[in-house]
Amino acid sequence: MPENQNDTPIPSTDGNDTNNIFDQIGDKNDAPVVPDELNLLPLRDAVIFPMLVAPIAVGREPFVKLVDDSVLGGNRVIGIVTQRDPQTENPTPTDIYPTGVAVAIRMMGKGQDATRLIVQGVQRFQILQVLETEPYIRARVRLIDEAAQAEGADPVEVEALKRQLNQLFGKVIDLSPDMPEDLKQIGNIEAPTVMTDLMAAHLGRLSTSDKMEVLETLPLLERMNKLMGFLTREAQVLELGANLQTQVASEMGKAQRDYYLREQLKAIQKELGEGDERGQETDELKKKIEEAGLSEEARKEADRELDRLQRMSPGAPEYTVARNYLDLIVSLPWTKSSDDLLDIAEVKRILDEDHYGLGKVKDRILEYLSVRKFKKEGATRQPILCLFGPPGVGKTSLGKSIARALGKKFIRISLGGVRDESEVRGHRRTYIGAMPGQILQGLRRAETNNPLFMLDEIDKVSADFRGDPSSALLEVLDPEQNVTFRDNYLDIPFDLSKVLFICTANQLDSIQGPLRDRMEIIDIAGYTEEEKVNIARQHLAPKQIGEHGLDPEKVTFTSEGLRTLVRGYTREAGVRNLEREIAAVCRKVTRGFAEGTLESVTIDTKTVMEYLGSPRFEFEEVEERTGEPGVVTGLVWTPVGGDVIFIEAQKMDGAHNLQLTGQLGSVMQESARTALSYVRAHAADFGIDPKFWNSTEIHVHVPAGAIPKDGPSAGVTMTTAMTSLLTGRPVKPALAMTGEVTLTGKVLPVGGIKEKVLAAKRAGIKTIILPDRNRKDLEEDIPEELRQGMTFIYAKNITDVLENALEAPQKPKRIKVENKNGAAENAAANQAQVAVDALLPESIPQPSAPPAAASQ
Repeated sequence: MPENQNDTPIPSTDGNDTNNIFDQIGDKNDAPVVPDELNLLPLRDAVIFPMLVAPIAVGREPFVKLVDDSVLGGNRVIGIVTQRDPQTENPTPTDIYPTGVAVAIRMMGKGQDATRLIVQGVQRFQILQVLETEPYIRARVRLIDEAAQAEGADPVEVEALKRQLNQLFGKVIDLSPDMPEDLKQIGNIEAPTVMTDLMAAHLGRLSTSDKMEVLETLPLLERMNKLMGFLTREAQVLELGANLQTQVASEMGKAQRDYYLREQLKAIQKELGEGDERGQETDELKKKIEEAGLSEEARKEADRELDRLQRMSPGAPEYTVARNYLDLIVSLPWTKSSDDLLDIAEVKRILDEDHYGLGKVKDRILEYLSVRKFKKEGATRQPILCLFGPPGVGKTSLGKSIARALGKKFIRISLGGVRDESEVRGHRRTYIGAMPGQILQGLRRAETNNPLFMLDEIDKVSADFRGDPSSALLEVLDPEQNVTFRDNYLDIPFDLSKVLFICTANQLDSIQGPLRDRMEIIDIAGYTEEEKVNIARQHLAPKQIGEHGLDPEKVTFTSEGLRTLVRGYTREAGVRNLEREIAAVCRKVTRGFAEGTLESVTIDTKTVMEYLGSPRFEFEEVEERTGEPGVVTGLVWTPVGGDVIFIEAQKMDGAHNLQLTGQLGSVMQESARTALSYVRAHAADFGIDPKFWNSTEIHVHVPAGAIPKDGPSAGVTMTTAMTSLLTGRPVKPALAMTGEVTLTGKVLPVGGIKEKVLAAKRAGIKTIILPDRNRKDLEEDIPEELRQGMTFIYAKNITDVLENALEAPQKPKRIKVENKNGAAENAAANQAQVAVDALLPESIPQPSAPPAAASQ
């Protein structure tokens, strides 16, 4: 809405008298003549109507020039148009509405930041043709004759609309404190076109687009009806706002009135001996407290809180907090327990039905159940197990299976990424929005005090300024402490000793030592090839066939097809990727059935390759990457299972320099330096020039370079690589090794033997060299069927390793010397050849080591 509605000069911005900054242009009573070509001045967010007098500030450079050119040229009439987007800085003809108002400049003043005008609307126009766009828009226009727009209109209808508009406009003014009463005088204007335009101009809450709708509506009756709609809507909004304000004020008084009435009602009910609704609520809570089987301390706290609740007003903020606290107390399973399934044969059947293999875990559960069966009720301490293994081996699903087998409720809490201690112990009730921790919430959902709790991904818990969840778990997982577990929200000891906690982890290094010490670690290594085939046949294939809507009678996976999927398309410890590949095959089969090209299908090796393309993994990789002196295959453990690595050594001219690449950690770098020191110290024993270090540089690289690597188990591999490089003797084919080496050549045991053997099996390794002290790990953890077709060599020192790893040295061919001088010279030549042969060792000497033991 314009700031001024008359031709009074607007106040000066620099404090001077307005007469000093405004100059009157022409006689304000003169009726200006509007030409058919106008300079157009765009306004950002304002609409000018005919007969409206309004101030305008012009600050943009092109439009200041427009005003100056118009006034200096003696033409004080310009066109005012409105921009479609007020943010546009330099509007083009497409950025402005096509309908505007020709105005006469009545007064003009120059300020420091803008040219200020007072203009009066004269007549509507519509743009016919744009003549110029630079430095400002100039256009040919069609002037709108207002008398012509009113022709044909029923005078009675016009009068009725005038009265209705006048009534609504007065109502809006009455409901709007920022609109002066003087504006009601607009309703006394006789000309309906002028009255309609000025009402629209002064309706301050009307948006720019709504005002433009009124300006662009030319027929008088349509224009009046459109304004009627806007005024009606505005009156309704203002009325609603006034009613809401009145309602708020009355409710404030009503709250006080209700308080007195409520107190009187209490007194009346007390006299009559009747209870109220609130009394029924507290009676119900009291009954629940008596039936909840609370401990002595919990009962004392519940009674105290209930008494406090009864003396509290329902409108008090603490009322809801106290009520929620009591609801938690009575809903926790203080004494409710579910009956465990004690039929060992049935439990074993359920575990075998859900999971193939995993004998260690199943045995541990059956042992727990056996003890539980023969001891008295409640006398058995629940085991706290940690299933440790690579992804995809079935740790989480095994927890569900154990719960089903034991007849327990299953509660899973994902700890991955948890940083706040309150997730475990809860918040104190003093905080707004406080809640109990996940442990108590899980027990509340389970409704029994002996469920199976799965703490998933316990190795991925981290700490920050909010606390350390691992420290909070110490109390939860300690059988000596969890009998009196205290949640911050409940603040009452709760017995967790009947809960069976099972945790899962991919690696143990990231678990705090005290926390790891409280758990019984059960190592779930990866599956063998035969186990994967059986799992796929019994579980994965039927599951994917069902999920893809296929008929099991028409889709058959052969053992050869499944073995091809395992060998050629996956290389993992678990079976997660194997399930994805089976799903990919099922999708191809589903499409074939949908297109009518298949009636039944047998998935064999040929079908797998047809659907999935060439195998992505080949056993020939080890053979292709080894076979040269200085290249050795090693075995490593990773959080996702075992794997094979290739250690490459190369020598070059130089002196006293060992270069290590491949993102090796500090322990692995120390293993390389130890290996080099051992080789230098025993160079003569291996047939190596003892002074080779004075003229040789050695570079050891461990692909892939983008993956960080660390650990001591590559010590024997690096020693073998350097010895192979310097003697020129390659390593035997299809051979891999693992073990830590000391500076004196001893081979020390390492971990992850089963995972490493599985990785070797997947890679097609035939011979594995292991530390002698890892013999028990192989015999206990590796099944006989996995060891078939593989040779295991146990080494006590590095000489055992080199003796069995390196190819025998190639002797130079004997040169038969025949000389016509006679047998004497021939004999001398042969003796020289024998002397040369004596310099070449047939094998790595073992001065003090017994022969290596081999197991096949």
